[in-house]
Amino acid sequence: MATYSSYKKISGASLTDGSVTDAKLETNAFKNYNVKWIRGDLRCATPGCCCLWTVPTGVTRVTFELWGSGGNGHGLCVNNRCQHYAGAQGGYYNIKTISTTEGCQYTICAAGVYGCQSVECYACDGCQTYVNGHNLSNFCAIGGKGGCANSSWNTMCFSDWARCCTDPSGSHWGGDFSMGTHGGGFSGSFACHCYRHTECSSGAPFLTGGNFVTNELTECWMRCGCHNVPYGAGGQGGMTTYCGSNCCGRGTTGGSGVVKITYF
Repeated sequence: MATYSSYKKISGASLTDGSVTDAKLETNAFKNYNVKWIRGDLRCATPGCCCLWTVPTGVTRVTFELWGSGGNGHGLCVNNRCQHYAGAQGGYYNIKTISTTEGCQYTICAAGVYGCQSVECYACDGCQTYVNGHNLSNFCAIGGKGGCANSSWNTMCFSDWARCCTDPSGSHWGGDFSMGTHGGGFSGSFACHCYRHTECSSGAPFLTGGNFVTNELTECWMRCGCHNVPYGAGGQGGMTTYCGSNCCGRGTTGGSGVVKITYF
């Protein structure tokens, strides 16, 4: 015989999309739902942000979304030859939804970046963002690939999938779904005077729309990368349009990693 308690249960599969509106719910029906963001400063050489997060009372599920930090922009590494350039890549993305218990604690680290602006031809990659705790294993999102400056007239900096072409199934890095953006765009010239350079640094998936940050130089002895870049985006590189500029142009660092926590 059916009991009163069994009648109170409703299967989500029996509900029509859009049939349960806010007006039909009690005021406190979703009182435990909330979103929290963890991120570093929006500035050059950000150290990122690490903390210990405690699951609030009444929460049973949590979704972690991670973005690694962007790769650093390359430097103006050779003064006596023209160069061609590839921009830095934005940080990778990973997501995981798990069951949890109130009072559980999670160690969360939104990645910083390598703290020095690059003068070298090949810049440092971004750092990984990670979360450790109950029902998680090796869960992280890696940083983007650093930018490239190449003075060879025979070898290009190729524009590609950079560090890794991930499997969206989540087999990478302990998540349910993961992906990266395209590596930074390539541009350059093979002769001196090297008029009009353009390079593109990629953004982070779902965070900056995966858009590119363009760095264009028509004619200039030296241009350093802009100090501030969007969260998770690749840094801009140092560029010149002249041979023998005797300048030391620096690339800037990538954007901070980010963690989004959705709990309910």
